[in-house]
Amino acid sequence: MTTTTDGTKAEFDAFLAQCPSRQLLDRISNKWVTLILCALSDDAGAGTAPRALRYSELSRLIGGVSQKMLTQTLRSLEHDGLLTRAVTPTVPISVSYELTELGRSLHQMTRGVRTWAQSHMAEVLTHRQIHETDRA
Repeated sequence: MTTTTDGTKAEFDAFLAQCPSRQLLDRISNKWVTLILCALSDDAGAGTAPRALRYSELSRLIGGVSQKMLTQTLRSLEHDGLLTRAVTPTVPISVSYELTELGRSLHQMTRGVRTWAQSHMAEVLTHRQIHETDRA
C-alpha cells in the first residue's frame, strides 16, 4: 500500500490486469535481475556483505550476459530505486553500482529463488528427461 495525494491508501493487486505491480513483477522475475542482485550482495564471493561493483566486474562475474542486456538491466534497477550508480571522474571514467536498502530487501527474496534453483536442478532435469521420454 502507498499513500495517495489525498491521504488515502492505494492498494495494489497483481491479479488485476492494469495493476502497475505487474510491471514490477515482470522486471524482478528476470534472471539477470536476480544475478545482479546476488552479485552486488556478494553471494558469489566469500562474504555476505553487500558491495559496490564496477560495470566490468559485474560483466565478468555474470557469465553469458551481453553488454546491452547488462546495461538495460542496470538502468531499470536504478530507475526503480533498487541500486545506485556512482560515477568517479577518473581516466577512464569509473562507474560502480551498489544496492539500495530497497534492493537489499528484494535480494533476500531472490537469493532464495537462486538457491532453490541450484539445489533442485538435478531433480528438474530428471523430470524433464522423463517427460521427453514419455512424449517420444
